[in-house]
Amino acid sequence: MASMHAHTCIVGSGILGLTLARELLARGEDGILVCDKEPGPGRHASGRNSGVLHAGIYYAPQSLRAKTCLAGNRRMRAYCRERGLPLSECGKVIVTRDPSELPGLLALRDKAQANGATVRLVDEKELADIEPQAITHGQALFSPETAVVDPKAILTALAQDVAASGRAEILWNTRAIGPAGPGRLATSAGEVSYDRLVNVAGAYADKLCQAYGLGKGYQLVPFKGVYRKLRPQAAHLVRGNVYPVPDPRNPFLGVHFTRGVSGEVYIGPTSIPAFGRENYGLLSGLDAEAFSILLRDAVLFAVNPGFRSVALSEPRKYQFRHFFADASRLLRGLSPADVVPAAKVGIRPQLVDTRKNVLVSDYVLETGPRELHVLGAISPAFTSSMAIAPYLADRLPRA
Repeated sequence: MASMHAHTCIVGSGILGLTLARELLARGEDGILVCDKEPGPGRHASGRNSGVLHAGIYYAPQSLRAKTCLAGNRRMRAYCRERGLPLSECGKVIVTRDPSELPGLLALRDKAQANGATVRLVDEKELADIEPQAITHGQALFSPETAVVDPKAILTALAQDVAASGRAEILWNTRAIGPAGPGRLATSAGEVSYDRLVNVAGAYADKLCQAYGLGKGYQLVPFKGVYRKLRPQAAHLVRGNVYPVPDPRNPFLGVHFTRGVSGEVYIGPTSIPAFGRENYGLLSGLDAEAFSILLRDAVLFAVNPGFRSVALSEPRKYQFRHFFADASRLLRGLSPADVVPAAKVGIRPQLVDTRKNVLVSDYVLETGPRELHVLGAISPAFTSSMAIAPYLADRLPRA
């Protein structure tokens, strides 16, 4: 690629990169360039998630996650209907695994209502009408606006929309390296000059941000999400989504059941500390950065009780008996033979504030003279993306 110019250069073709490009096109802009190191869209977190469109239940009121989740859910569902993409508007139940979780369930109800989410408490009889095999103790929380989509189908459709516009271009197999001077980005395919740049590079967003001299107090630490699934003969046990009350000490939602749009029921994910940004297998995806990730994990283990709880409990779920023990507390009639391996695995690039050694619970924006960097864009970023996109577009540097 010879040196080229873009009005807006977007680094990353995950869900945020593509929805932002779509938003800018809708505003009449042109000269948009999206670049990605992979040969296609959303090859990492965006294309490997569970497909659940969340409904604003878990997030601190007034946080950016809370402000964009439900609006994004509704816009994404409308997009799926408009484009004829798979959509299951099945809802979700959140159940208590023992009576001690009832206060946590009520706190979730209150948080959801503060965020404008439609939720209601149901008793065991009504739960049986919604999810006959789900187990709860006294009450459960029902979220009718939770839905399930096919992330890869959405990413493909968005990439087609952007490419077909005639006012935007997507460069595949093009890795962003760092600044080559004011308004210039060095990439593996050559140099790009730009009027403004948006870094939505997912698991690598902190590295690109720091190459621009920003975000020095943050580091992305990877967690591995491993899934299993129900064998086809047992898929009838779940109609939609069955979640536990999450542990308030950490940002993960716990092992849960999701019926995908194809009818397969996935169980997971785990939240196991990983040692590479693409460490999908046991050893695959490990590189020279593994030591610095391990060192950050060690510091967090020493000083952060929530991380320590995750680091001690989650790796056990590599063992089937521990994984099954977690899952079986949510669903009656489940036997070990019903749970089989699944190829699905993802990496959650969790943002850590290295000055305080805490896991960051909201999206973080860092701005330069011509650059906007988006850090910590993890769940519910896929759900929120069509509401985050206009928020980001409004905050782009003036060109």
